[in-house]
Amino acid sequence: MPHDTPLISTIVGALVLAFILGALAQRMRISPLVGYLLAGVLVGPFTPGFVADQHLALQLAEIGVILLMFGVGLHFSLSDLLSVRAIAIPGAVAQIGVATLMGMGLAWGMGWPIGGGIVFGLALSVASTVVLLRALQERRLVESEQGRIAVGWLIVEDLAMVLALVLLPAVSEALGGNAAGGGAAHHFFGDASIWMTLAITLGKVAAFVVLMLVVGRKVIPWAMHWVAHTGSRELFRLAVLAIALGVAYGSAVLFGVSFALGAFFAGMVLSESPLSHRAAEETLPLRDAFAVIFFVSVGMLVDPRIVIEHPLPLLATVAVVLVGKSVAAYALVRMFGYDRSTGLTISASLAQIGEFSFILAALGMDLGLLPKEGRDLILAAAIVSILVNPFCFILLDRFTARTAQPAPVPGDAPDAPAKPPKPVRLLPVTDKSDHTVIVGYGRVGRLVCEGLHSAGMPILVIEDAKDAVEALRGAGIEVIDANAAAQDALLAAKVQYARRLILAIPDGFEAGSVLKKARALNPDLEIIARAHSEAEVDHLRSNGAGFIIMGEREVARGMLAHVLTDAPEPSSDPTPEGMDSSLFDSTPDAIETTVAAAGETEAAPEPVPAVEANAEPAAEAPAPPRAPETVARD
Repeated sequence: MPHDTPLISTIVGALVLAFILGALAQRMRISPLVGYLLAGVLVGPFTPGFVADQHLALQLAEIGVILLMFGVGLHFSLSDLLSVRAIAIPGAVAQIGVATLMGMGLAWGMGWPIGGGIVFGLALSVASTVVLLRALQERRLVESEQGRIAVGWLIVEDLAMVLALVLLPAVSEALGGNAAGGGAAHHFFGDASIWMTLAITLGKVAAFVVLMLVVGRKVIPWAMHWVAHTGSRELFRLAVLAIALGVAYGSAVLFGVSFALGAFFAGMVLSESPLSHRAAEETLPLRDAFAVIFFVSVGMLVDPRIVIEHPLPLLATVAVVLVGKSVAAYALVRMFGYDRSTGLTISASLAQIGEFSFILAALGMDLGLLPKEGRDLILAAAIVSILVNPFCFILLDRFTARTAQPAPVPGDAPDAPAKPPKPVRLLPVTDKSDHTVIVGYGRVGRLVCEGLHSAGMPILVIEDAKDAVEALRGAGIEVIDANAAAQDALLAAKVQYARRLILAIPDGFEAGSVLKKARALNPDLEIIARAHSEAEVDHLRSNGAGFIIMGEREVARGMLAHVLTDAPEPSSDPTPEGMDSSLFDSTPDAIETTVAAAGETEAAPEPVPAVEANAEPAAEAPAPPRAPETVARD
């Protein structure tokens, strides 16, 4: 077997070193992205020791971009995309224009020609797909209004960069660069005019969009349903990857659009299928692994010597990315009438540059427009901005938490009427107290919510998925549309005055972070959580959960209870030989109650009429409207 295996050594070196440095970064309470980027610097060609294959790493990183955008598309619909077009299209175009002008001004100050300034400015104007989406996903903001605006903004930037990559070779000679011979435009369109090149490019993009929305909308869901009915999980996983990678590659080869845009549309047409959630789960492990390789590949591009050789130009370039773009984006979002929180979230999301910047820099050098110093500044600014971006979100979280005003304690009337606080985040504060807060409205959360609502108990749900929020509001149930891990969401739900907290989300470790914050707000809070493993049980218990249900154990207890109940001559000892006695430590009635409460197969309990004290018995209250069925989320 040959020992010269650059692909294997690149993957192994990138993942192992990224794991070690990412774990150290996490231990130091900073973003693991910092560790991934430093791992890239260490395995890059500009530092001593092991050197990974830079070209292979960049190609592997593209797979991460494809899977990431495919996953985002699975949570989007065409209506979601169209709902933000009024701000995404003009906002992204204006922000690209402002950032390009700032980059051109900086290039002019360094004595570069106008062609180099245009390429430099365009490279500084476009945000990284991976960094932006990772930041939104960590805060569960992808499906929020801010997330939809950011993703719509990203799609417009993507389309603008596709046009720039096609048009730059056509205008290179006019801008003082090399002739377009051998460039992309000449290869595809010969000696066609700039306007003809632009028309053909727009026509190909439009043809791709129409093909995906008309043909792909029917073929892709049909193919996934056919594979699902075969019963083979292996084939289903293979089909998901084939669709994501195949559509992305085909769109780039046949229509000239980017891998990311092709993958996004593939995910978006599949999102209308009930299998979209399962498809997202199947791609998650590979998506995360290749996303890590993306950050390693970015670190490999950077020559650390630029910090010493060109410190002032580097600081100015980073200032354009972190400050100039952010201020422009914030001002544009505010001009369109959105609140301060949305403006800050969008500006923080765009305060970095990434993969399209590298492509533009390489094309600019090939065309003789961008000097080598410009490419080095773009690469260095990319790694610095990606390193700093997580800290921008940390500052944003602290700022919004500090400016959020907690609700007054009930019964504490102030001596003088207080001036109402200015709302910072549009989260309505509930007027409930001594109530039950439910986190998550998936399969389990929905059944628990319906049962408690039917029983007339005061409840409130924290959920940030759009379909679930609409279902809750349609059923007349109060909901906080936010991520439960955010402090302001718990304050808006008045967890400090609640009786109990039910954590119905499937990930026990994610629930642990919510649990810890809730316990700090209300030490006497009764907390009920669910888990899928002993490790999750221990984690939840260590963070203060009082009652933990492991779903698999309850299903097993229900099955065994049914079998033993139907046995003709049950043994006096309910525990069969060799079985764990803890499975049978409850009476049959208790087991039946537990299984019914778990709601895996049982219907929600019948409504219990509420009767006021000293009042005539009221007629039986009608059942509350049932929430519409939604795709399973957990």
